[in-house]
Amino acid sequence: MPKILFFGKTRRGPYFQTYLLSATIMALFLVLRDRYRKLSLHLESFLEFDYSRSFIPSHLFGVFIFLRALVGTGEASYSTIAPTIIADLFSKDKRSKMLAIFYFAIPVGSGLGYIIGAQILQATGEWQWALRITPIFGFISVVLTFLYVKDPPRGEAEGGTVFEKSTLSADLLYLCKTKSFVYSTLGFTSVTFATGALGWFGPVYMELALAKQSLDPVSSNAPLIFGIITCIAGIVGVLIGSFASTYLRRFHAKADPLICAYGVLASVPLIFAGVVVSEYSIITSWVLIFIGEVCLCVNWTIVADMLLYVIIPTRRSIAEAVQILVSHAFGDACSPYIIGQVSDSIFMSSDTSIHKYLSLQYALYIPTGVLVIGAFFFFLTALHIEKDKAKCSFATHVSENVNKVSDSPYVLPVENAFMSQIDKTTRSSLELKSSHEVTSL
Repeated sequence: MPKILFFGKTRRGPYFQTYLLSATIMALFLVLRDRYRKLSLHLESFLEFDYSRSFIPSHLFGVFIFLRALVGTGEASYSTIAPTIIADLFSKDKRSKMLAIFYFAIPVGSGLGYIIGAQILQATGEWQWALRITPIFGFISVVLTFLYVKDPPRGEAEGGTVFEKSTLSADLLYLCKTKSFVYSTLGFTSVTFATGALGWFGPVYMELALAKQSLDPVSSNAPLIFGIITCIAGIVGVLIGSFASTYLRRFHAKADPLICAYGVLASVPLIFAGVVVSEYSIITSWVLIFIGEVCLCVNWTIVADMLLYVIIPTRRSIAEAVQILVSHAFGDACSPYIIGQVSDSIFMSSDTSIHKYLSLQYALYIPTGVLVIGAFFFFLTALHIEKDKAKCSFATHVSENVNKVSDSPYVLPVENAFMSQIDKTTRSSLELKSSHEVTSL
């Protein structure tokens, strides 16, 4: 494992392949998600409950990667279903608050992963024990999901429950035509690109910066500090994003994508400065990166909320799946590989810690440029968000009205009277036509 965790051209290939395998298996759940959400949720949660991967010997690394892929499939799959269930249970501002609570899991879980993993490694001397702790939470999730999670009708919170089932190709075509979904997905992909690069290389970069200042990188606990920063930044960012969205939407219909755009733009100089000043002041660098991550975490809940109110209920799960697939495939799955390759290519002939630090510093400028592009996509989202939201609302409430009318006791008599009038009109027309024919003769 150490050979693929740090510098060297072969270290990140297996992880990228792991994601591709996970994405392929995840596609098998696309058919289940909108049809049998709770069953799919049970199956995918069970994939996380896997102790066996931590006992795989080193010569069976391929088996380890395969089992890790199954866990990734479970994580990615339930994350496409859970927001749609929340959307069917709540609406408007209450939905935004519930999504904020749900999306606390991303930064908090990532931060706790760094913290717990580092502490378990120090306590046991074996990284495998970290993989034996996390399945406990997976098991608890399976039990709680089975006992308490219900699968409400699609669009129940909005009042509309009559939607025709459609094919996968029709769903994908619908998503491609929803421009606010396309642009927000591309903007969110830029965010995951940056967070993936920082999450992978952030602790390593800080250790190299400490070594450049002739400080002990081991005693500094860079992974622990980075985990704490990620955890707190996630909590603060999600809270700010949720409250800002709920408040500003009352005054500006385009508030959500604009909050995302300005949040991403604000993170660019902060992260750039945090990378630059690390060789002079580690504390200042930590503070700047923390504020930058807060700005990035602002859009977690908002992006999910935008998806839910521009996509009709029966297509929300497939939309979540596509958004997760794109944002990971072109975001945090490939950014560590790209940053690592660029870093390796800058000082290929040198292996000193100073050259490693400088090469990684130059490579980490790439995510800031990607974030600028992401902000541009969020501004494009703002141009289409009102139209797409209105179309989704219209489709949902038409469904609601059809449902109400079909249940009305007055529908059948009115329909019979209408059909009777049509029959009378038809007979009169035929009689008139016959009389004209007789007259002509």
